[in-house]
Amino acid sequence: MNSHSSASSPQTHANDASQALTWRDTLWLCAIVLIGVNLRPLLTSISPLMTTIRDATGLSFYGASLLTSLPVVAMGIGAFGADALNRSIGETRGVALGLLAIALACGTRWTATGGAVLLATAALAGAGVAAIQALLPAVMKQRFPAHVPLAMGVFSASIMGGGGLGARLSPWVSAATGSWHAGLAVWATPAVAALLCWLGLNRRSSHGAEAQSAPADAMSRPLWRKRRAWTLGLYFGIVNGGYTTLIAWLPAFYQQRGVSVADSGSLLAGMTVFQAASALLLPLAAAAFRDRRPWLVIGLSAQFAGLLGLILWPDAAPLVWVGVAGAGLGGTFSLTLVTAMDHSADHRVAGKLVAFTQGVGFIVAAVTPVLAAIVRGWSGGFWAVWVMLAVSAALMIAVSGLFSPRSYGRWY
Repeated sequence: MNSHSSASSPQTHANDASQALTWRDTLWLCAIVLIGVNLRPLLTSISPLMTTIRDATGLSFYGASLLTSLPVVAMGIGAFGADALNRSIGETRGVALGLLAIALACGTRWTATGGAVLLATAALAGAGVAAIQALLPAVMKQRFPAHVPLAMGVFSASIMGGGGLGARLSPWVSAATGSWHAGLAVWATPAVAALLCWLGLNRRSSHGAEAQSAPADAMSRPLWRKRRAWTLGLYFGIVNGGYTTLIAWLPAFYQQRGVSVADSGSLLAGMTVFQAASALLLPLAAAAFRDRRPWLVIGLSAQFAGLLGLILWPDAAPLVWVGVAGAGLGGTFSLTLVTAMDHSADHRVAGKLVAFTQGVGFIVAAVTPVLAAIVRGWSGGFWAVWVMLAVSAALMIAVSGLFSPRSYGRWY
């Protein structure tokens, strides 16, 4: 098994965007979907069962909030260790280790009796997600050099779809079995299935493919000294801060306006549907264009429009505003990672940049809901939070202008 990656080496005409997908490419895409579905239920399965979990474990509100915020922080911090993990065991084993961590964390929740165990599983699962999110894009860059937007769109859509499944399936399993443990532990099953699928696919991968040499200066100079790496990381973090903030506070906003708990949860589920669809469709729309900036602006403009609706007419058409904002968030999420991968033809260099982008980004995204809570307390209403997010989206529209394809060769 190749120590750098077991993904098949690029075909001779990989840069031809019209290259057709083979049946084996389809199997790889199916594996990517199965992996992606496992990356968010550890977060979204907690919220619907939060009251039951707190009553059973004695967790405080602060401790319970760590069950969702701790994995996000782990995703950010863990992404910075992806390069060392790749050097030591390779991309294939690294992704497998991440899936194993998720499976163990979810399986352990079957017997968890205290809050400390749940918090430990949250950190373990978050580290596993960090490894997968940081390493798998490099594999996709190498495996699908002519179809990176498609692969990333499929991956991002499956991540968001998995989040929706977590929020829907876990309460159902809990009610059917009479155990909140089962509602959380059920997600060990798809993680094990994804692990077996991943190992099975890679067992037949080429063992003799030569590693593609990367530019020496790009591979040796630390990313934290590169302005473009920080720009992409902060850009990704501010965009995803809108997602984490809406996930945390959108139901509370509408509940304060007289909407029931169930209906406010349905709004959040509706946002997830629009996110998943846009995460797939926006990168596909941009695939034929080397310059991703106009499409990034479209995604950010949708976020801005949705937030403007929440500020000015929140009761007029809530599903419209939430759907438009969600579509912008989902599309920009995946397209930002595509843009980061565009910065180098070498999958290892691109993978390091994507890992750094996610490391910075998820830390920023984890802090944003806390900042939103402070803003809400200072202003006395959520309108100021939505204004903060709208201003951030407008600023990112301006920052998008920096990502000219002409700058890709000069970023390092």
